[in-house]
Amino acid sequence: MNIPIIFEDDWLLVVDKPTGLLVIPTPKKEKRTLTSILNEEFKSRGAEYNLHPCHRLDRETSGLIIYAKGKSAQKKIVELFRQKKIIKAYTAFVQGHLKERKGIIKNPVEGQNAATSYEVIESKKDFDIVKVMPSTGRTNQIRIHFKELGHPLVGERKFAFRKDYKLKAKRACLHAVALRFTHPVTNEAVDLSCALAQDLEKFLKTPPD
Repeated sequence: MNIPIIFEDDWLLVVDKPTGLLVIPTPKKEKRTLTSILNEEFKSRGAEYNLHPCHRLDRETSGLIIYAKGKSAQKKIVELFRQKKIIKAYTAFVQGHLKERKGIIKNPVEGQNAATSYEVIESKKDFDIVKVMPSTGRTNQIRIHFKELGHPLVGERKFAFRKDYKLKAKRACLHAVALRFTHPVTNEAVDLSCALAQDLEKFLKTPPD
């Protein structure tokens, strides 16, 4: 299994999801998902529980995702998310240069309240590297919010026309880089981070013309 494990104990598993993998099947009923791969691996090790994802990352997004070992632990983590007690941070590459170097985007997503805090970490020639911290978890929230600002993610195809932007990438450049929360069973602080995905590191070194 070539999926890095970032954290593991008796209740939780946090892995660094590669881009290109769904977390769970869509209505198309794909057989190979991150969840199926992890469960096959852990069953082969003798695990008597199922691993359940506690939140979602879309197919293109890479980075940290929390799995629970059994339904009881899953309920505890989902409740922490509901109470907004899990802090998530992403690294995004956005087209062009943001006028406001930091701010909060509060546009509704699909009729629901949504809020995304951001801060520009570094400006490159044609794009900004941005730290993004959503306080709500609407589907595709980050991608939608930056498109609405007029600065969609580099590589965005779902919410923007690629032909309208100079920079191209093979996927939307978004990586879940950090998680912070209090463990719902042990009450210990859990503060996790991971390196930027290799394809994004490569993009930084040699951005396409």
